[in-house]
Formats: sequence, C-alpha cells, structure tokens
Amino acid sequence: MTYDTIAERAERMRKFTRFYTQLVGVLHEYLLHSEFSLTEVRVMYELAHRRGLTAVDLCRQLGLDAGYLSRILARFQKLGLVHKKRSTEDARRITLTLTAKGNAAFQPLNMASHQEVVALLERFPEAGQRQLIGAMEQIENIFSNGEPAYLLRDPKPGDMGWVVHRHGALYAQEYGWDADFEALVARIVSDYVRHPDAQGQRCWIAEKDGKVVGSVFVVRHTKHQAKLRLLYVEPTARGLGIGRRLVDECIQFAQAAGYRKMVLWTNSVLTGARRIYQNAGFTLAKAEPHHSFGKDLVGETWERPL
Repeated sequence: MTYDTIAERAERMRKFTRFYTQLVGVLHEYLLHSEFSLTEVRVMYELAHRRGLTAVDLCRQLGLDAGYLSRILARFQKLGLVHKKRSTEDARRITLTLTAKGNAAFQPLNMASHQEVVALLERFPEAGQRQLIGAMEQIENIFSNGEPAYLLRDPKPGDMGWVVHRHGALYAQEYGWDADFEALVARIVSDYVRHPDAQGQRCWIAEKDGKVVGSVFVVRHTKHQAKLRLLYVEPTARGLGIGRRLVDECIQFAQAAGYRKMVLWTNSVLTGARRIYQNAGFTLAKAEPHHSFGKDLVGETWERPL
C-alpha cells in the first residue's frame, strides 16, 4: 500500500504499535516471575545508570506521576534498595542512589532483559540485525525532531561552572563581548549559590542526550517581583523549544511563589531571546543605550504581570 491519506497512515501506525506492544510484552514476561513491575525496573535502571537523580528528574525522564513514583520509592526504601541523601552542594536537592542491596536486586533483572533481546536478535542474520537497528534509529530520530527529548532538572555540582564558562565563551564568539560579561555571569551565579532561597529562587538545567544544553535562573528582585536571569541554550539545541520551556518554567515558579510581576534585563542584539520573551507575554518597559562588555549596546527591561 502507498498510504496516500493521513487516515491510512494512522491505521498502519496503530497496527505497528499493537505488534510492538505484543513483542515488548513477550520480552518482559520474565518480570511476572519477579517481585518487581516493569515500571519499578525502569526506575532501577535510571538510578543504576545515572548519578545525582532526584525524584523530580525521574518523573520527567520516565513520564511518571509524582504520587506513583513516591509510592515506588517508599517501597524501595522499605526494602532497603534505595538511599536518599541531601546534597552537600545544594541542600534543596535530595538525590537517590541504589544501595548495594538495590544493585544486587537489579543486576539479575537487567542481565535477563539483555539476554532476552540477544536471543531475539540472534533469530536474524547480521545484515537483518543491522537493518532492524537502523530502522529503530530512524523512528527515534523522526520522533525526536517532532518532539525533542530533553530533560529539565535541578543543578548538580559542576553545572554552575558550566553556566559561567558557556556564557563567556559563546557571547564572545557570537557578539564579541569581552571578559566583563563573563564576570557579570559569575557574580550572578555566585549570588545564587551563596544565598539559597528555596521559596524565592530557582535554577533549571536543560540536558539532552546526556549533555547540558541550556539553563535559566529565577531570583528574588523585590518582595513582589521575580527576576529572570541567564537564559541560555546551546546553538546545537536551538529550535527545539528548550528556551521557551525554560521561560515557561520560570513563570510558573514565580506564580506559585506568590510574586506579582516578573522582570528581566537583556540587550536589543539578542533577538532570539527577545522573541521568546515577547511570546511568553513580556512587554518592553524601558530601553537605554550603554557601553558594556566592550560594545555599544541598547539595554532593555522587560516586564510581565503574574
């Protein structure tokens, strides 16, 4: 069939989905003989392969309801499989790690799952295996382009240094700004770290394919005003909606924190960021020329009621 209409293509996709769901069910049938559900094993897998995860990270990564995940983690703690630890770098972060008992419970399940897939692949010649994997990668890439897979998380040790470094390096490369801008970023980051305020300020780090690709901060400007600072997205990750999502998170946090207005300061040459702010409901309140970072610029103050 040529699948000329969207309806025909939708039905073909549904057919494939039913086939794949049945296949996955067969592959995970062994889980029925263990004490853990498929979702519980997925949680174990993330904890076994990524350090410094929080419950918020797991919810976003796995698409889980917070209450459901909380019950899973409570069960894991009762069984002695998971350890919670407050970060020494940021007291607001509670990180999760598998205990030795947790690793011992996970490894046989992980190995069994691996062997199930090996057995499935061995049914085909090597050329068929490569064709299958290539088709899977193609599907993954198409869906990633349509709805990019990225993670927003709390900062971890090393992230703040990354924020300063990337701002300094990229703005020098793209706009010719000098080290004064990097010094400004360093001061903003230092103030955020040295004066923690869990109720009034927040930072998000954007991560894609295991690499940091963006960041943004909300800080307390006045009693009733929040300030958005240091919105950044790596050039390789632009166009994926990460900047818009970071700004949306800032707005939602500020509203929940009880602020009445959000403000930000930017420069007229940052056209991409200005477009994001405008689309998010910010309006230009003031524009003033200034000489900073080795350049003649026009600084802009933008505002948004909350």
